[in-house]
Amino acid sequence: MTHPLGTEPAFRRTPLTADERARSEANFAPLVAEHLVTDGRFRVSADTPEMVELFQAVARRVGEMLQRPVVSYANGRYIVITFAQEE
Repeated sequence: MTHPLGTEPAFRRTPLTADERARSEANFAPLVAEHLVTDGRFRVSADTPEMVELFQAVARRVGEMLQRPVVSYANGRYIVITFAQEE
């Protein structure tokens, strides 16, 4: 269906269900852990509070998996997950 110029419907995201969120955390954690071990950081687009919360939970899970302190930084467009600096 085409829309007259300037009348495109607004893009709306559907929130993740509890099951989708749990599966996302479980599936992203090994990927993020692999990137941390090989590259020292992982960066992904996270432009909604929901995505920031999801990847913060992934960061916590990765820290537990690797038994190392992990931190995440979000700026409204991206979230970066990296190892915390050791003192």
